Amino acid sequence: MGEKQTGLRLTQGISRACQIHPAKTAVICGSERLSWADFSARIARLATVLRGQGVAAGARVAILAESSPKYLEAYYATLWAGGIIAPVNSRFALGEMSEMLRDCAPTVLLADDAFLPQATQLAASLHPAPQLLCLDTLALETVTPMEDAAAGGDDIACLFYTGGTTGRAKGVALSHANLALNALNISGPLSLNEEMVHLHCGPLFHLGAGARVFATTFFGCTHVVLPRFDPGQVLETIARERVTHVVIVPTMAVALLAVPDFDAHDLSSLRILSYGAAPMPAALRDALLARLPGCGLLQSYGMTETSAVVTMLPPAWHDPARGKNGTAGRALAGIDLRIAGPDDQPLPLGEVGEIQVRGPTVMRGYWNQPELTARTVVQGWMKTGDAGHLDAEGFLTVVDRLKDMIISGGENIYSTEVENAIHDHPAVLECAVFGVPDALWGEAVHAVVLPRPGCVVDSAHVISHCRARIAGYKCPKSVTIATEPLPRSGANKIVKTSLRAAFRVPALEESPR
Repeated sequence: MGEKQTGLRLTQGISRACQIHPAKTAVICGSERLSWADFSARIARLATVLRGQGVAAGARVAILAESSPKYLEAYYATLWAGGIIAPVNSRFALGEMSEMLRDCAPTVLLADDAFLPQATQLAASLHPAPQLLCLDTLALETVTPMEDAAAGGDDIACLFYTGGTTGRAKGVALSHANLALNALNISGPLSLNEEMVHLHCGPLFHLGAGARVFATTFFGCTHVVLPRFDPGQVLETIARERVTHVVIVPTMAVALLAVPDFDAHDLSSLRILSYGAAPMPAALRDALLARLPGCGLLQSYGMTETSAVVTMLPPAWHDPARGKNGTAGRALAGIDLRIAGPDDQPLPLGEVGEIQVRGPTVMRGYWNQPELTARTVVQGWMKTGDAGHLDAEGFLTVVDRLKDMIISGGENIYSTEVENAIHDHPAVLECAVFGVPDALWGEAVHAVVLPRPGCVVDSAHVISHCRARIAGYKCPKSVTIATEPLPRSGANKIVKTSLRAAFRVPALEESPR
């Protein structure tokens, strides 16, 4: 690997795992099994192919595919060749994909059979056109493996695109050091060791899943991959492969608990179920604790721009007696956390303001957007766009996205508080709360509610239910009863911008998420 001194590098996890237990299973997907030796060899051979197509230091490799072992190989082969991973959100419309690819200008576009038609169309539309390679037809057996290019430290490793419902797409540039430090930081709360079996059931184009890929590899654990989230398959896979760790978002938890034979699956191997990316309603959290008595819940708070995790609430702190299970936990090692006012000055403990983060996991910046980077990271502090407060023990409570805060009659109303109250109703499956224009109050609270199958709930019932739990001014003034699941992003989060459009609420500028 020459004389280059790289600092932390993501590919080191591959080398170490192959060195300490080459015959151990590295990746499982259905009936497919790969040892660390086989996985490492395929990565080094695919890196040779990429190098032959012009991928060298700093070149971008876009990936448009379903989650699979080949997707993981594409991650690491790109890094092994010295390139930058640029995963494409497969749920984007073709125009959105094209915008992203024009922005990152990939040298190579990797696709699988499922997305080859779209990839072919995209490659032909770009100038210069990337080399298009199909992951499902590449013959790697006779390719000579290359040595690790040893990119690392502050070298950019990944571009994850975020936001993007309005305005220009934002490519978040994360370095090897950013992502490696995140992997090391989360290892303690997650109790990572070589015996961990991690299920990846979220999309690998999203950092929520991608960050766990890097952590799982760093500690030589076993990856279990599902092509897409299917609640029944998740439960079957946990039982069959004796999965110990999985990460989900709240909407996925709702779907898992709704599986009719949930209790028939042997989930005793599961040690930690992590959740994050969106607020977890208290009623849903309590239902998970009741249905998974042998499994610890762990909450993560963070965002793509912080490589992902800022705070964690480990299982022990989910004990109601400790009084912290409504918080997002405390900052991880090496991360500075503060609550700031509109002037970016720190606020006293307990006061609500913007959550701001500083430390070695904060992004290198937005790709090709220096002005946006300068507005988002000010004197080293990352402006998250989230509202929250800290207590005397450093526990963070996230109250809302700043753009989702409703100001009605001069009062600040946090949509998550109202959503928690609505979720406490046993007939409610999911809901979203946001402000709508009101001539008298400026904004009024509106809720969209999807009942559970077989349940009936009306607007008056929802409002009266809320009045028994929160102040009257916080309660919805109007309610829409939905008949279809609420719109979701590629990361399975409810998209309020789509719901706002139905009420002609002006779109707000996307914050850095």
